Amino acid sequence: MIFWHSGTGNTRYVAERLAEFTAQPISYISNAPGYKPENGEKIVWVFPVYSWGIPPIVRKNMKLSADMCNAEHFMVCTCGDDVGLTHEMWRKLMRSKGYNARGAWSVQMPNNYVILPGFDVDSIELATEKLEKCERRIAEVARGIRCGAKVDSVVRGSVPWLKTKILYPLFVSFLMSPKPFHFTDTCIGCGKCAGICPTSNIQMSSHHPQWGRNCAMCLGCYHVCPVHAVAYGNRTGKKGQYFLDNFKRCKDNA
Repeated sequence: MIFWHSGTGNTRYVAERLAEFTAQPISYISNAPGYKPENGEKIVWVFPVYSWGIPPIVRKNMKLSADMCNAEHFMVCTCGDDVGLTHEMWRKLMRSKGYNARGAWSVQMPNNYVILPGFDVDSIELATEKLEKCERRIAEVARGIRCGAKVDSVVRGSVPWLKTKILYPLFVSFLMSPKPFHFTDTCIGCGKCAGICPTSNIQMSSHHPQWGRNCAMCLGCYHVCPVHAVAYGNRTGKKGQYFLDNFKRCKDNA
């Protein structure tokens, strides 16, 4: 079984391609709790890296039935550049649950984090290059999963300890609040932001979005908006947008 979480489509795409290569069923991460693996089944956790760590929504849902038999667990994380020590965080979490952790891989995909200064989406050229290269990488990861490889094939990047041990906890504690989300006067009330939200955290009121407290901070609402009307405080007004399906559509029509 492949369990996935995605905000802008990058990780969903990787999960779907892995499902094709490995002939594994696929399901959203919220369906993982209580799932009962078969003896020897492969469980693949596919998720984006959040500030060089595991997204809280993924950690929350990484709990299967107590009857684990001999299931093998694999991690595939998507990232714009590097993952720090995300794989070590995942292995520690697996050990704490008594799961049999096998291989861990990272797959580089186009950047989509835009909240902090200095962070923005990739150029069209760079995003295209990453998407072209990811196909070979996904096939390589699929081969590793099929043979049950126990490897850490990830891009750690520079100062990985600082990123995962220091910056990640700060990010989760102080930079995941949905309160700054709001709509601007360009909002057309299409509801795409509410429709894409993986936690149903956005409700439409008087044809405009309202954000609740149960936010995964995936930024899907920001990136899917067709008129750039979703904003996060004053940090995103001049930032770009990236949503995989929209990006592919624009490339095909170019």
